[in-house]
Amino acid sequence: MDYTDFTTHLPSSRPEWITRFAQVGLTAKGVVYCIVGALAFMAAFEINGTSEQSAGKQGVFRFILEQPYGQVLLALIAIGMLCYAIWRFIQAVKDTENRGSDAKGIAARVGYAFSGVVYGGLAFYAATLALGSSGGSGGGGSGDSRQSFARELLSQPYGIWLLSAVALGIIGTGIYQIYRAYSGRYMKNVNSAQIKPEIKKTLIRAGKVGYAARGIVWMVIGFLFMRAAMSANPSEAGGSGQAFQFIEQNTFGSFILGAVAIGLICYGVFMFVRARYENIQTT
Repeated sequence: MDYTDFTTHLPSSRPEWITRFAQVGLTAKGVVYCIVGALAFMAAFEINGTSEQSAGKQGVFRFILEQPYGQVLLALIAIGMLCYAIWRFIQAVKDTENRGSDAKGIAARVGYAFSGVVYGGLAFYAATLALGSSGGSGGGGSGDSRQSFARELLSQPYGIWLLSAVALGIIGTGIYQIYRAYSGRYMKNVNSAQIKPEIKKTLIRAGKVGYAARGIVWMVIGFLFMRAAMSANPSEAGGSGQAFQFIEQNTFGSFILGAVAIGLICYGVFMFVRARYENIQTT
């Protein structure tokens, strides 16, 4: 695949510009994941009546909106999510990570682009809330959108197979997140030499725990999609809110969800580490 035509329309190499977008995006992502983890922990132990559904990303945006100066805070989060999305598109189009144009490289770059689409959608949703649009009712918007996606796939020829393929892809993503955690690949671009020695070990451990927890959530979401495919019932699919609910309903579910929630907070903290210490590739 030739990306030359696309790259000619991008600004010339401006490392500071790309780096700032990445840093702002990673910081916003860290804030969102810290709040997701905090709300999931509260839901696990029924603190302040918090539900698993409200702990999904879109539920988090509503939580932010309800805080003092919520519209301003949410607008800043929307800008951050947009910056993150743009950075992901730059990684995909300009191949700043030097993935190449072979099958493996293209797959990685498509993954960056897909991440850009997802976070671009989150930025749009956050912006509509900040500007006063209701964006739908309740905290289950994320799950509703995934159910709509599952319904659309199931309506296609070979829909069950298509949805099953998506489910396997999501599960594979979760497994890869866990692999990144325990192989240490999550530290690949982080300049750990610059981290203060007294907190270095803790922050590195937070990243390991965080990526593992995120992998678990992805795997549960993939399982929900697979269950929707096997039953040909799109309402079985769901996002992180439904994943939290599924975890909590099992034996010792509150404690397992609580542990996953702490892991997601750790993931959010590690996004701050990445924003501060990552070597952002710009060319």
